[in-house]
Amino acid sequence: MAEILRKNWWLVTLRGVAAIIFGVLTFVWPGPTLTALVLLFGAYALVEGIFSIASGVSGGSLSGSSRWLLVIEGLVGVIIGLVAFFAPGITAVGLLYAIGVWAIVTGIFQVLAAIQLRQVISDEWLLIFSGILSVVFGVVVFIYPAASALSILWLIGIYAVVFGVATVALSFRLKSLGTTLSGISAGKA
Repeated sequence: MAEILRKNWWLVTLRGVAAIIFGVLTFVWPGPTLTALVLLFGAYALVEGIFSIASGVSGGSLSGSSRWLLVIEGLVGVIIGLVAFFAPGITAVGLLYAIGVWAIVTGIFQVLAAIQLRQVISDEWLLIFSGILSVVFGVVVFIYPAASALSILWLIGIYAVVFGVATVALSFRLKSLGTTLSGISAGKA
């Protein structure tokens, strides 16, 4: 899995950048309508899902279970994104629950991926951190569904920016992993 993530580090970077852009847009555009929020979140979930699927499909020598974790995570994002586009009139509470489920599923898969990477990279805590952040965010959404739309918007923005920064940091760690893996392979030869 480390080799696949190393080769596709730029996909991880794009995923993080998409999260940062989404988060910043929630701060720059503080009074969006519910429809605009649904479409903005839908675009983010769809793009993030596509990048996760691309990472899993281009897995090459990645084990079947590792590839499927990425693909399933991506499919959840794509489905949530498509629902947001094709049913923009859903209620605010319905959207919040969809965001909460998506965040929890994404976080669980990230923690599982970090556990698999623990033997290969030393900074797997970045992936664990972003995964735990996702799960905590999802749980908070379920506990406080009646919070105002603006409060949830700011919470979503903060989450997306922190998640994006942690993901971009991980991507650069994965990029630098290339020399480490090459050195390990050369030492075994």
